[in-house]
Amino acid sequence: MTEFCSIVVLISGNGSNLQALIDQRQSRGFEISAVICNEPDAFGLQRAAKAGIPAVVLNHRDYADREQFDQQLIARIDTFAPQLLVLAGYMRILSAGFVQHYHGRILNIHPSLLPAYRGTNTHQRVLDAGELRHGVSVHFVTEELDGGPVVLQVEIPVAASDSKESLARRIAEQEHRVYPEIVSWFCSGRLKMHSNTVSLDNKLLPEFGIRRTAS
Repeated sequence: MTEFCSIVVLISGNGSNLQALIDQRQSRGFEISAVICNEPDAFGLQRAAKAGIPAVVLNHRDYADREQFDQQLIARIDTFAPQLLVLAGYMRILSAGFVQHYHGRILNIHPSLLPAYRGTNTHQRVLDAGELRHGVSVHFVTEELDGGPVVLQVEIPVAASDSKESLARRIAEQEHRVYPEIVSWFCSGRLKMHSNTVSLDNKLLPEFGIRRTAS
């Protein structure tokens, strides 16, 4: 019997990337030991329940500050002993202590071609700037917001007819394809973070990771 790699997924909202991970978990060789959410009404919790995955609600509003919340979050995560943390629409900025505790074991997916457009509202910002290219980046998490070493980026063209909503849909399609794939790379031991670089199959990746293009 194959022993699957254990991951814990952190969410804050709808959980569409969580659903992609749920749908591909067996074929990609990992199991989701728990879903932890800071928003009690997030739809992603229903996705976890439907899949029979333990779901934990930890409301950040119940804690005095970020550090207290993150210490409790660490305690909850560690009960599941995951090999990897996967941020899937998790809208909290992580404290330095949290990131250090899981150094090299946290992945995030961000809807832009990093280092451009860190933070939120990326689709509208790309349109406002008149960009011809947009995309998605999967990266390891460090103490710098959206600044950890990039594993992979998928670039898409921005059409003249694109709206914030159409860009969001097209980016989400790419996210759902690549995120489970990259989680599987880590879980199989192929993907590793070293200081501020990343290696795949023992070969260092370029500064901004593997680049793919999509329509």
